[in-house]
Amino acid sequence: MSSIVQNQYTPDYVSPPGETLEEILDERGMTQADLASRMGRPKKTISEIVNGKAAITPDTALQLEKVLGISASFWNNRERHYREFLARQEDNKRLKEQVSWLKQLPVKAIIELGWIKLYQDTVEQLREVLNFFAVASPEQWEAIWINNLSVSFRQSPVFTSDRGAVSAWLRRGEIKASEIDCAEFSDRKFREVLTQIRLLTIQSPEIFQPEMVRLCAESGVALVFVPQLPKTRVCGATRWLNPNKALIQLSLRYKTNDHFWFAFFHEAGHVLLHGKRDVFLEVDNHQDSTEQSKEDEANIFAADFLIPSHEWNNFIQLGNRSKGAIQQFADEIGIHPGIVVGRMQNKAILPHSHCNSLKTKFDWKNSNIIEVR
Repeated sequence: MSSIVQNQYTPDYVSPPGETLEEILDERGMTQADLASRMGRPKKTISEIVNGKAAITPDTALQLEKVLGISASFWNNRERHYREFLARQEDNKRLKEQVSWLKQLPVKAIIELGWIKLYQDTVEQLREVLNFFAVASPEQWEAIWINNLSVSFRQSPVFTSDRGAVSAWLRRGEIKASEIDCAEFSDRKFREVLTQIRLLTIQSPEIFQPEMVRLCAESGVALVFVPQLPKTRVCGATRWLNPNKALIQLSLRYKTNDHFWFAFFHEAGHVLLHGKRDVFLEVDNHQDSTEQSKEDEANIFAADFLIPSHEWNNFIQLGNRSKGAIQQFADEIGIHPGIVVGRMQNKAILPHSHCNSLKTKFDWKNSNIIEVR
């Protein structure tokens, strides 16, 4: 459980710089008229400054420095602190009217994952969530993370009903991707990298995960692993952060290696086959006819990259469905046998109850790959 962040002390009142100016004039036995005369400014201007109706400008601060011997930086800082205080007061007032927006978001879940801090004060909690999304208000969150995404991403029922959770998941991926230093994207280099990554399917997560991230970064792709949030059923996402940097985000929803590797190569297919303006959100057990052609293309890419079609056809024609034959075939093409089993089950060549011992189950919570609740 996350510890509660105690509210930082913020004063309820900050005096305007004019009060300080008035105190100094009283100490020196100087009237506002005297000061105005020495500064060459109208009496009305000095009165407005003293009464907090006018700000001390940098020019005024320099004049006060000459007349009173108190540095311009002192007056500028007093004025800045006061105006910031007034702005924060107005901001707090607005935020108090917007705290109900937090109900649209899985705040508890993202606190438990350590994505944001827990605050006692609801206004401070709201400010923390806005900082997480890098927006100034709930209205801007709606504009950037919902309206834009609803155009770009597939219109899945999950996104419609759990848009707060999905947007939080996507934002976490964006944050993690920003921490990865990538080379400029190269189509040729990424294809070479995928060939190297394919050889990692026989390795454990502790070995293949950091190597995958490193290799993808060398080709201009930020690969991040972000646990799914409740009710989202999100498997992965692909989008471009800028023309030279693609993002592949995986939720690790699937627990066996055949699903994991197919999901990764599926997203890689989107990067290589589809435009840089295309954005894909993969949701479990959801078909969207408007984007299905591109999803089919990514599926074919993943299947053929993992198991080349000619190798697959030759193996299937032999008709041997035994564990030994599957293992031998996997060894020959340099891939984990669990991936072959998964393909055979998907094509109804094997029942889903057969040969599962050849698959590897991943315990992501006990790995160092993703944040753990």
